[in-house]
Order: sequence, then structure tokens, then C-alpha cells
Amino acid sequence: MNIFHEPSRDIPCVEHVDVLVAGSGPAGIAAAMAAARLGASVRLIEQNGCLGGIWTSGLLCWILDIRNKQDGILREIVDALDRRGATWPVKVAACAFQPEAMKILLEDTCLAAGVRIRLHTRLCAAACDPGGRLATVITESTSGREAWGATCFVDATGNGDLAAMAGCSFDYGRPEDGKAQPMSLLALVSGPLASEIPEVMHDGSQPGRADKERLLALIRAGGFEPSSGMPMLIPLAPRLYALGNCNHIYGADALDSQALTDATIRARTETRNVVTALRSHGGPWSELQLVATAEHIGVREGRRIHGLHQVVVGEMEGGVRHPDPVCRATFGVDVHAITGGPGATCEPGIKRHVLPYDIPLRALIAADRDGLLLAGRCISGDFLSHSSYRQTGDAVPMGEAAGACAALAARTGRLPHQVAWSELAAALPQLGRLIEVQ
Repeated sequence: MNIFHEPSRDIPCVEHVDVLVAGSGPAGIAAAMAAARLGASVRLIEQNGCLGGIWTSGLLCWILDIRNKQDGILREIVDALDRRGATWPVKVAACAFQPEAMKILLEDTCLAAGVRIRLHTRLCAAACDPGGRLATVITESTSGREAWGATCFVDATGNGDLAAMAGCSFDYGRPEDGKAQPMSLLALVSGPLASEIPEVMHDGSQPGRADKERLLALIRAGGFEPSSGMPMLIPLAPRLYALGNCNHIYGADALDSQALTDATIRARTETRNVVTALRSHGGPWSELQLVATAEHIGVREGRRIHGLHQVVVGEMEGGVRHPDPVCRATFGVDVHAITGGPGATCEPGIKRHVLPYDIPLRALIAADRDGLLLAGRCISGDFLSHSSYRQTGDAVPMGEAAGACAALAARTGRLPHQVAWSELAAALPQLGRLIEVQ
């Protein structure tokens, strides 16, 4: 590889805030809102043109692992979407929503909390002080290269980009060979009424996997073999649906931009072919239209940053309780097939059932860099546990706790690991209820 030496230059320092949150997905928006509501000055940096991450840019229009979370920012979001008429009742997810409504709601709520938002801005470097504390992030945008300082940082990038740039150690993929779960590109489609195609509606009305199996059979009968054996249609509004899991892109490296590019193009082509196959059946299917594909392919698995505690599969199987819980996860082990094949769904031979288990605050605190918290799927965990807690219904309470911890640390001149869980629980009363409800 040829090397280009970039000349040294001075970079303007835009601002210094109490808390800087990188990434505005479900974890990031919760972190930013929680920190701002506790009086911290907060900067939220997002590479895309909207807030919401996988919910909006990724068109993941349903929230899983939500039923046991009846308070906090997650409940606020769901209730606000309900009031705006932007949700649809589906038993399988507890909440399916319209992504445009989510974009606007998140902007409204973050601005109301006092969060300073910067969109269209990508992280490109991080710098630590001589003691190893994360002190500055560098970004690139149409404004050029800029530096941003903060007392505490939250990595909510999904792939753990900020932590990696800061020099944190991490794991990726399954331990025996480093292979990761496949990616999937999600889409919105419109056309027939749900009452015209009830047998394929993924709304909890069908037993088991019946709706997915019927939809798969229709796609095959239309002359196309999808790379995923679990396609689903989730109703979002009259004649509007989320088309999910209609593709599995195997072997793509989430840490390689060219691999992400190739995966996105392949998945978008597959999505078009799925819609064409369904339209070929005529009748109500003749009205089916591909409305939008996601701007960002759905990455199930990125870096798992090393923290002060690693969540492991044994904790899930035993329903472990921790003295410092920030979230109680209930979703089963969900490892999508690592390699492809006709009708590929989930990786065989893996026990899927878990007992409700705690995500501790320590798993959100980076082990290798002071001043850095983690939120969402990049927290500290092993391969199998990650496949459970990666659900967005868990990312939001993780982000809320990380943001609150960052605010408490920054405003009192401490590091995140010096903030007692009892202080966090005083700021977020729902955490205390996790201890009460064993």
C-alpha cells in the first residue's frame, strides 16, 4: 500500500461541553436527553441527516424487548408516537412506528431538552490527555475538520467507532473464527390493504413462524430465492409496511467501508427482486410498490468494547441480578445464520431461551479509557449475550443510564466509574425498581 503523509495543521476547537455523545441512534438520543435533563451541556454528533440511527436511517420500524420497560425515555418515546398517531398495534413487537414521525419526534424532544445537535458530521479521530483520559474528538464535514472537547463522552455509534479511535480494546465476531452475523437492508413498501393479505402479516395474529413461511413461499413462487428464510411484513399504517429480513448478506465485515458498500448494493438489489416476485402474483400484490430502502444497511454486529464488566451468556441463562443494573433484558439469544443456504434463518445448535437478566453499569464503562461510556450494542459483552441485548428496547435504557452517569461525573469533577449506582438511581428512579422487582 502506498502511503500519503498528511502535513500537520491546526484544527479549530469548536466548543467544550460537559458531555459529548457520538451517534444519535436509540442509545445516543437517550444518552443526550438524559444528560441534558440533568443540567449538563450536551453535544450530539451524527453522521447522517437525521436523528434515530437504525430506527430512521436504517428503517428498523419496530422496537423489540420493550414490554417490561414501563418508564423512562423509551416509554416517553412510545407514548409520544402514540399521541401523534404514528404507531400501529402489533403483538410481536409491542410498538411499530412510522420512521418520518420518529425523526421529527426525536428532533423535538432533543431540542426541548437543550441538546445541541450536529448532523452530517463524521468522527475521524480521538485524542487523550497525557493521563489516558479521552479529551477531544475530531470530525470531518462540509465545514472541514473540527475538534470538540468534552469532560465525558458516550460512544453510541453502534460499531464502537469512538472507542476504537481512542485506543480501546474490543472483540468482534464469534470467538472461534471471528465471523459475524449477516447484515440486512430494510425497506418500506406500500400497496394492498392488510385485510387483503392477512396470512402474511407479521402482527402476532399468526401462530409461530407461519406468516414468514407463507411470505417466503410466495417469494419463491414468484421466481426468486431470497438469501434469508425469514422475510416479514409489518404493518405501519394503512397500506404501508416495513419489509424486514428479506435479505441476509453473509460474510460482510462491519468494520470495512468497502464491504459495507458492497453489502448495501447487493441487499438493495435483492429487495427489488423480492418486490418484483411478489408483484408477479397479481391480484392485491399488483399494487405493491417499493417506497424506500434504508440509507444505512442494518448491521447486527460490530465491535464489543471491553468494559469494567463483560456480560456473558451464563448470566442470561441464569437470570443474573447485579447490584448496579441499568436495564433488564428479556430477549432470547438471536444469532442469525452465519453462513447462507436455502431457507437460512438462525444459527443451528444454539439455545435461544434466556431468563430476564441485568445489564450492569460497569458494562457501560470503558476499561481502557477514562471519561468514556458505552451505550447500545457496543457495550462489553460476549458473542452470544450480544445477540440478545442488541435490541433497541434495551439500547434506550442503556443510553439513558450512560448519559445520566456522564452528566453526574462531568458536573462533579469525577470520572464515570467514580459515580455510585445509588446516585444514578436517584436521578433515574426506574433503576431502583429493578432492584425492587427481582
